[in-house]
Amino acid sequence: ASGRTDSGVHALGQVCNVKAILRMDNRALMMALNSMLPKDISIKSAETAPNGFNARRDAKWKKYRYVIHYSSIPSPLIARTSWRVPAHLDVGSMRKAAAQLAGEHDFSSFMGARSSVKTTVRTVTSLSIRRKGDMLVFEITGNGFLKYMVRNIVGTLVEVGKKRFSADEMSKILKLKDRKKAGPTAPAHGLFLVEVGYE
Repeated sequence: ASGRTDSGVHALGQVCNVKAILRMDNRALMMALNSMLPKDISIKSAETAPNGFNARRDAKWKKYRYVIHYSSIPSPLIARTSWRVPAHLDVGSMRKAAAQLAGEHDFSSFMGARSSVKTTVRTVTSLSIRRKGDMLVFEITGNGFLKYMVRNIVGTLVEVGKKRFSADEMSKILKLKDRKKAGPTAPAHGLFLVEVGYE
């Protein structure tokens, strides 16, 4: 697979590769696999890849989406796919804080504990927050993500929205490289792997 997701995270665009000698075309393979998979997994397309293609190593960027249900009234229909935050949030301050995360940075302050990586430097190419009815939709694209990085960023931005951090503190949190200085980890069930990019 292109990467692992935390338990409870959803994937709209996970990419996997297998090596196999088959006597069926790609569509027949997709239909055959879907007939055997559990109801919470579905293959949307199957393609023949070049020799040596590796879904993880060849990935150039990933896009994640995080959904907050911004409402005082719970909704059973979206409870499994969004984080309900009933408190008032200053979305303008959240956007200002989010803008400070764009570019190449050491994201140690947003990395989960017990993570072993060669480097904690990552490049975030875009991070947006938009309102859609009573939903706040975060989208973040980058060349790679540390363990819990997106969830920790969202949790910190919610703290900014609640006025527990100022928007300008985001740069300071980045520079401190200390997970304890950032906000809490947002719940897994609001996060989606949306797309994986290849050249």
